[in-house]
Amino acid sequence: MADKINNLIHGRETYIADFGADFVMKRPLPTLGEDARNEWLAKQHRTKEIIDDIYNVGNPRYNIPRMLFIKDDEYQLLEERAHGQHLTHELFSQVSRRQRYEIIDGIAAFLVDMNELKPVQPLQKHKIASELKFNRLDNFITNRMSKWFTPDEVIHMAKIRDQIGTFEYDTRPAWSHCDLNSGNVLYDADTNTLSFIDFAEAGYRFIYRDIFAPLQIELKIFRPVYETYCKLHNSSEYTMPSIQNSNLREIMKYRIMVALLKRFIKASDDLRNNPTNQKSIDNNENKVAFMREQIKHITELEQQFKR
Repeated sequence: MADKINNLIHGRETYIADFGADFVMKRPLPTLGEDARNEWLAKQHRTKEIIDDIYNVGNPRYNIPRMLFIKDDEYQLLEERAHGQHLTHELFSQVSRRQRYEIIDGIAAFLVDMNELKPVQPLQKHKIASELKFNRLDNFITNRMSKWFTPDEVIHMAKIRDQIGTFEYDTRPAWSHCDLNSGNVLYDADTNTLSFIDFAEAGYRFIYRDIFAPLQIELKIFRPVYETYCKLHNSSEYTMPSIQNSNLREIMKYRIMVALLKRFIKASDDLRNNPTNQKSIDNNENKVAFMREQIKHITELEQQFKR
């Protein structure tokens, strides 16, 4: 059974059982017990409702592949296939300037439509450190970081920890996709079709989370997406500050920093204090190199927002 599962296209809970050119059939992994399969089924029904809501907006700027049906008794569902490639920085850099503008417009339009599917809530104070595994970051910098990094690097990251640990800002909870990364957005350059998938995490989140999401950070388009968002959203319902606003610039900086720190924390969790074999030694070296890259990006980010 394990060998068969390993040969399937699958995620943590789901595998693709059968698919053609335009459709995807999904089922829960056969290793899941009955309770887990029922939880999987409930999640699919919730996701279908979210997909139907955003699909019914009918905005031609982007595509939402539909979940066509769910068969409860057979624990299976049929989805439309999202055509194209994952919207990575490499793909974005290869398309034409007109296509890049259309992608930016489509992302901004999707964000506005998602945020306005349900009422945007009143302003409230949000502490950005609550989105991080902040205790792990603090523990690593305080107790472990000096084992692999220079004193200057430790001091620099301690300063970053202190800054992000206290930063808070006024924002609004809004209905959001909550998982916007290049794995969940596809672009078909031949048809100029931008598709959004994987709505399993959708819910109320603070509004800037999706606007300055990993996707826009990777593509380096968070500024034009924000400016387009401001032109499209319902300004009578809620206001958005200018891109030149000093408070917004701070929010942008720390939102991008959160994305970088999440990578830093995840890599730090994989470091072994006393590696016992060459594989563990190599893994440590690779993780430290990756973390130094994140430190470099954070330093560049600080310089960028000082200008």
